Amino acid sequence: MIDFRPIFLVLGLLLSTLGVGMLLPALVDAASGNPDWRVFLASAAVSLFIGIALILTNRFGSSEINVRQAFLLTTLSWVVTAAFGALPFMFSDLGLTYTDAFFESMSGVTTTGSTVIVGLDDAPPGILLWRSLLQWMGGIGIIVMAVAVLPMLQVGGMQLFRMESADSSEKILPRAAQFAGAIGFLYLGLTIICAAALWIAGMSPFEGLAHAMTTIATGGFSTSDQSIGHFDNAAIDYILVLFMIVGSLPFVLYLHVLRGHHRPLWHDSQVHWFLIIALGSVIGIALWRWNTGDEAFSDAFRYTSFNVVSIMTGTGYSTADYNQWGGIAIPAFFFLMFVGGCAGSTSCGVKIFRLQVLYAAINVQMHHLLQPHGVFIPRYNKKPIPDPVISSVMSFFFLFAVCYAGLALGLGALGLDFITATSGAATVIANVGPALGDVIGPAGTFADLPSSAKWLLSFGMLLGRLELFTVLVLFSPSFWRG
Repeated sequence: MIDFRPIFLVLGLLLSTLGVGMLLPALVDAASGNPDWRVFLASAAVSLFIGIALILTNRFGSSEINVRQAFLLTTLSWVVTAAFGALPFMFSDLGLTYTDAFFESMSGVTTTGSTVIVGLDDAPPGILLWRSLLQWMGGIGIIVMAVAVLPMLQVGGMQLFRMESADSSEKILPRAAQFAGAIGFLYLGLTIICAAALWIAGMSPFEGLAHAMTTIATGGFSTSDQSIGHFDNAAIDYILVLFMIVGSLPFVLYLHVLRGHHRPLWHDSQVHWFLIIALGSVIGIALWRWNTGDEAFSDAFRYTSFNVVSIMTGTGYSTADYNQWGGIAIPAFFFLMFVGGCAGSTSCGVKIFRLQVLYAAINVQMHHLLQPHGVFIPRYNKKPIPDPVISSVMSFFFLFAVCYAGLALGLGALGLDFITATSGAATVIANVGPALGDVIGPAGTFADLPSSAKWLLSFGMLLGRLELFTVLVLFSPSFWRG
């Protein structure tokens, strides 16, 4: 039997943290005279009550956690956070159903950025801040999970990034707490720097803070229905491009930089591949737009670089409706949705390292075809790739394709058109935010979709954010039999 006490203890801590976080938008709404401060205060009271109750009733349980408990805890953490994070949305003056509220909350904590809220420009400041806070907390949560938990669970090749201290599953919680402390200071520092830069560039202090939190988290929630296009400011665009890239690189390498070791960051092959793919895509699409349109190359480069980096990193901001770019741009954006950033970042998608492992495996197979008796070893960062890692990555790609197809077919069965179904499935499983088409593209929202589609999309967000296996293993009867 699974011992649920350490699981409930951590969930209690998460709910207590969430409840304290709700007090911030309550204060903002109270200061601005918006009555929704009572909604946040009541939601905070409910979250704190249940959180503290879970802590008190499970504080004397075992402090160790095994692999099965880690799988269950990881999934429940995101589900419970989304479920309670939806309370302010449902009871506010926005008039959302719980389905819409849960969708918005899940989109926040998974840093997806898809939204059902229309009229953000006139929304209460507390709601805007809460959306940003959900993504900010989800961003640091995914970093800690990617470095301290997933390598131990050997999910999708993440064992490649096993920490030196990760020699037993019982060390998951202490290691995660220690790592979260170090990352927390770095994460907060980068957020403050980004907010200050955006304020200097022309945003208000509130807008700067809200967008800084969702940029570092590569989440994409904005304070306007027009997203970043609302500001129409080149300096803001390029600042956000820089920090979206910062959020998509491995945060562990930033810790090395702070300790005076710059070499790991600049010599990491993940970083090289990410920058090459991003730069190549930006230059290619910008040149195509410049050659086929009437705008200056500087404008084409500005809008292309912003939207390409936003989609590739899974942030989901937009400064233009790229559905209108036509030609090569639309299929390019569709495929860039799946790329994502580096492992150990806040970014999403299949991750750069998996593309590298896949490339190395294919390269070795090609050499074997040409020289059947030769000995060729696939390498990552100049080190041999263990066979279990290659198998895990191959399994991930297969399961990713199956889940994507399942989501797309499910959305089609619920009545969505081809573009909406296929791009909607892509954007949630890759945690990007906006999709393609007139309904859920960069100029639309998910508000008009049927409730059943929103629940399916919410499940897709959870799948994509937790690397598929972490969620799907819970549906295996053998998991519960031990």
